Amino acid sequence: MTIQRREFLKTASAATLAALAAGSPRLAGANTPTAKIAPTADRVIVLWMAGGMAHTDTFDPKHHTPFEVGLNPDRVLSTFPAVETVIDGVKFSEGLEKIGQVMDRGTVCNTYTAGDLGFILHSRHQFHWHTGYAPPITVAAPHIGAWVAKTLGPINPDLPAFIDIGQKFNVGEAEELKAFHTAGFLGSEFGPFMIPDPADAVSTVRPPGGMSMGRFQNRNKLFKELVAASPIGEYGTDYQQESLLRSMDNAYRLLTSPASKAFDLSEEPQDVYDAYNTGKFGLGCLLARRLCEAGTRFIEVTTEYEPFKRWDTHENGHTRMKELKATIDAPIAQLILDLEERGLLDTTLVILASEFSRDMVMEGKLGKLVKDQVAVPQQLAEMKHYGMHRHFTDAGSLLLFGGGIKKGFNYGETADERPCKTVDKPIHISELHATMYHALGIPPTHGYEVEGRPFFVTKDGLGKPVVELFG
Repeated sequence: MTIQRREFLKTASAATLAALAAGSPRLAGANTPTAKIAPTADRVIVLWMAGGMAHTDTFDPKHHTPFEVGLNPDRVLSTFPAVETVIDGVKFSEGLEKIGQVMDRGTVCNTYTAGDLGFILHSRHQFHWHTGYAPPITVAAPHIGAWVAKTLGPINPDLPAFIDIGQKFNVGEAEELKAFHTAGFLGSEFGPFMIPDPADAVSTVRPPGGMSMGRFQNRNKLFKELVAASPIGEYGTDYQQESLLRSMDNAYRLLTSPASKAFDLSEEPQDVYDAYNTGKFGLGCLLARRLCEAGTRFIEVTTEYEPFKRWDTHENGHTRMKELKATIDAPIAQLILDLEERGLLDTTLVILASEFSRDMVMEGKLGKLVKDQVAVPQQLAEMKHYGMHRHFTDAGSLLLFGGGIKKGFNYGETADERPCKTVDKPIHISELHATMYHALGIPPTHGYEVEGRPFFVTKDGLGKPVVELFG
C-alpha cells in the first residue's frame, strides 16, 4: 500500500489522540522479562544515521569506480576505495578507518533488510525502525526506548531513563518525526527527554533564561495543580494524566539533582572534548558517554534527519559522504574505547543503524521497485551526479558493540554485483528488535492490552532474536 506524507501525518496524529484516550494498559502475554532470559546488557546506545546511509559507501564496500566525465552509473558500486579493518577479511570504505580499528570489540552486519512500505518516505521507515510497527496503525506505538524505560525502569532514578540527542522538530517532516518520538500508550513519563543540541545540553536541566529557580518552582506547582484539577479527557485519561504529572515530578527532580552535572560538557578535559568535537553528532556521542556513566538506561544520538540534508543524499552523494564520515569516524571509535576503559562496554549495547541504504541506480529492491525519486543521467557529467542517491531497501549496515555481542565478527553476506542485496542471513526489524530486547532480558512477547487488544514489543510478539550475534 502506498501512503503519502499527508495521510501519514493524519494517521499519526490520530494515533497520538488515541493514546490520550486509552485507559491504563494491562500486562499481556509472557510478561516476566527477566525470568526466562538472562540479560547481557543493562543499557542501550543507538547511533542513528538518519536519512539513509549507503552500505556500499560505508561498511560494505564493493568494487570502486572513480569518477570521470561520461561514466555509466551502472558501473558504480562504491565511490570510495576499501580500507582494511582490524577484522581479517573485513573491509570498510575509506574514511572510516578509526571505527574499523575498534571492530575487534563488535560485530558488523550488512544484511539489515528494510520493510516494504510502498512509496519510500523517510519518516515512515524511521517510524517502522523505532517502533517495530509500520504506519498507519490505530494504536500509538511506543518508541523502543520507551518500552525499555517502562519495562526496566531507570538505573539512576534522578535521570530520565530515555534520552534522545540531536533531533530538532522545526525541520521538514517535523510532525511525522514527532509521531515516533513518544511513549505512545505507555504514558508521558516514559517518553524521550529531548536534547536538540548537545553543546547546550546543560540548559535543558536549568530553568529558562531569566527565570529564577523560585519563579520556576512556582510555575511548576501551578501547572501541576491545573493538570490535577482538569476534567478527565483534557489531558487524556486518568492514567495518562497521572503519567504526565509523574513526568513533571521527574523533570523537576532532575533540575535539583547532582546528576544534572552529567549534561555539562564543559566538565570534560579539553583534549577529550576535542577528540569528540567533529560537530553536533560528535558532541552527542560525548554526552551519551557521560549519561551512560551517570545511569541513563536508553540513549539515542542522531545525526539528525532533515529532508535533503546530511545522509539524505539525493545529490552530491560522494562529496557529502566524505564530509559525513569525518563527523562520525573519530567520535564513534572514541565512544567505544571510552566505554571499554570505564568498564561499561560489556553491559552497554551500542548499535549503529539507518532506516535503509542507498544505490546509484535502483530505488527499492529487486522485485519491489518503487517510483524513482531521483533522476539519474545515462552518463555522469558532473561530480554532483557521483554518489548513492536512490533509496535501497534490500541490504543495509548495522554495527553492534558490547552487551554480550560477539567481538570481531562479520554476520551475513551481500552480493558483490548490482543489486548489492542480502544473499545470506537477512535481519528484519522484528528480529533486530527481538535481539536488542533479548540482550536486556526482555522476551519478544512482552506487551500490554490496550483497549482490549494485545500490543507487544515486537510485532504480534513474533520477533525472534538472532542468537548467533551473541558470543
